[in-house]
Amino acid sequence: MSVEIEQAYTRAGDLIQLVGLSHKSFIFTLIDGGEFHTHRGVIKHDDLIGKPWGIQIFSHNGSPFFLLQPSLPDILKSTKRATQIMYPKEIGYILIQLGVKPGTRIIEAGTGSGSFTTALSYAIGDSGRIYSYEAKESNQKIAIRSLEKLGLTGNIEFKVRDIREGFDEIGVDAVFLDVANPYDYLKQVKMALKPGGFFASILPTMNQVTSLLTALRRNDFAFIDVCDISQRYYKTEPSRFRPTDRMIAHTGYLIFARSVTIDHDLADPKLLKEIGVLGIEDEKSTEMDELIVVDEATEE
Repeated sequence: MSVEIEQAYTRAGDLIQLVGLSHKSFIFTLIDGGEFHTHRGVIKHDDLIGKPWGIQIFSHNGSPFFLLQPSLPDILKSTKRATQIMYPKEIGYILIQLGVKPGTRIIEAGTGSGSFTTALSYAIGDSGRIYSYEAKESNQKIAIRSLEKLGLTGNIEFKVRDIREGFDEIGVDAVFLDVANPYDYLKQVKMALKPGGFFASILPTMNQVTSLLTALRRNDFAFIDVCDISQRYYKTEPSRFRPTDRMIAHTGYLIFARSVTIDHDLADPKLLKEIGVLGIEDEKSTEMDELIVVDEATEE
């Protein structure tokens, strides 16, 4: 499978996208002698090979399509779902926040349907490595099949395991957890991350987020951020330019942090508060300790 952007004409082995009426989209790989069957007609692969990108083509019964190279969001939206997949609006932001680039070594758990794995594989290139953990082998098999069709398994190691048992890797650049209880695995994450490494997670509910925030502080993670991302599209008619009737609003809370090393006996409390390691509850505890010291001095 090839997705070379600089390529001007289609070739056998290319991943292509046909977009027809009502924006109905089909993504598949061109094969010599192959045929693509749809309710809108049959299209022979040989009739598409050697054609320039962006042209209009027709099925045997005259149904029109545009021949395009699929974008990464198009590929992600077509991913077969064994679990809920993340939207491109979250995936793009996570990649940036985790500092993902060619050569990055990253752990993800769980694999799920493989949508985030797909984006990671594109981003890290041949020099990077993904270690993808999943507790349910059946889910991971679906993801592997999807990634194999895209030719994106060369930089991925798939592992079926309960991550409570820990990770095989150490010194990785980043860890991303898409599991229901990430707060239970931060010790394992800490062991796998390099000093100063990136951590991220996505969660659907506020009580899960607050539990994770507490656990991050207890395990010496700092520079903590929480956000969610909404996406609004607009009608592209110049005379009727306005927001569309629907938008992709909140789909999950994103939590980010950095693994740090702290000597709590010597660390400056003011700095620890600024980087998020100390919170309101710690301030109250300090105030109570000071009051106790004052009371003891008064009694003497």
